Amino acid sequence: MKKQLVFSGNYFVSKEKELILESCLGSCVGVAIWDKEAKVGGLIHLLLPEWTGYGEIAKPVLYAKTGLPIFINALCEAGADKKRMEACVAGGALIGPISQLDIDLNIGGRTADIVQNILTDESIIICKAETGGLFGYRLSIDLSSFVSSINLIADIPMQKDQNFKKPSPNDIIHSINVVRPIPQIILKVVQMINDQNYNIQEVASNIKKDQVISAAILRLCSSSYLGLKEKVTSINRAFALLGEKNLFKIIISASMELYFSNTAQGYSLCKGALFQHSLGTALISEELAKFTGVVKPEIAYTAGLLHDIGKVVLDQYISSAYPLFYRRTQIDMAELYEAEKEITGFTHSEAGGVLGERWLLNESLIEMIRYHHHPELASVNPELSHVVYLADLLMTKFQAGQELGSLDKGDVSLRLKKIGLTSSQFPVIVDLIPQCVLEGTINLPALS
Repeated sequence: MKKQLVFSGNYFVSKEKELILESCLGSCVGVAIWDKEAKVGGLIHLLLPEWTGYGEIAKPVLYAKTGLPIFINALCEAGADKKRMEACVAGGALIGPISQLDIDLNIGGRTADIVQNILTDESIIICKAETGGLFGYRLSIDLSSFVSSINLIADIPMQKDQNFKKPSPNDIIHSINVVRPIPQIILKVVQMINDQNYNIQEVASNIKKDQVISAAILRLCSSSYLGLKEKVTSINRAFALLGEKNLFKIIISASMELYFSNTAQGYSLCKGALFQHSLGTALISEELAKFTGVVKPEIAYTAGLLHDIGKVVLDQYISSAYPLFYRRTQIDMAELYEAEKEITGFTHSEAGGVLGERWLLNESLIEMIRYHHHPELASVNPELSHVVYLADLLMTKFQAGQELGSLDKGDVSLRLKKIGLTSSQFPVIVDLIPQCVLEGTINLPALS
């Protein structure tokens, strides 16, 4: 049966049809409601308990206090009756590094409490609920039968541990060496972004020599990703329409997708998840850079794209040892670094740092790749490492269903302080997550 994902800040209501609605929930809370007699049902995916007060409340469906009443009203307009409604609630888990900040803010718990209070006030029966805890959940409702279910996001591997042979350090180095070299134009673009020394004609001249990247840019210009009304048939015209900074982002994004698209899906819970996570982290890093002013937004975006490049190296080994990796990260609750070391002898940050050196990336980017899980160890550009750490944390907590593993434990409050933020601002930071990230609409057209 066809499935439709419902992302944060969205809901779907329909009469009986052959369709399963589904949401992947970490700290977010999902609510499925149905009226079997009216043959109406739906699902809503809530991000935060209530509006943070920052900016304008552009999308009230993001918040439990305003979104759930909107959802219930939509069900009623479709023919459902509150007196016959039943509900299933899931989510609000403590995903990722559990710190005192998580306990103090209790974002998922407060969202779940508001949901329960609203449902109780409306006399809507809660048939099933799985909230809190340490695991991400997958909430679904079958619109043909109006049966709702709650399952763990990651399917438990049925097979026993395979006869996995731990790779030697030479095996890892060989895997690093066989990763295709980064295109020279990317290094030039990164350097221009870092130096704020844009020479658009030089970039255009170099891009025209790379058929793959040229084709990718023209394909992007004709896709809904950019929403351009004019058909673009030349690189020069693309430059004129997009502007320098947007074009640089597209060049780097399209190029990095080439690397993540070839992974063996060891870390990933779905196809393309590694790239989705990196692209989402890049977009959040850019917004955090704008909000804090501690690093240049375009540099933060580039860093977000590159932070997990070491997973490209280790993914084949993680895939071969998937049952062990699952058990260590999901059941034993081992930190990601610990599980990676046990299986491969390396962490993805270590492998990524070596790869960054081979690619001749600048020192601040190599440092960020090495220390994005422990930004306090960075010394060249610690602000950049802290911004990417925080963006990575937000992706892990609020965009569940992409990868196994999580960030390592640390003092989140202290790390916020390093870039001029306070613990009380954390919900505001969550509100900075771009809507395209929450809705899962950040895919770039595939490169041929």
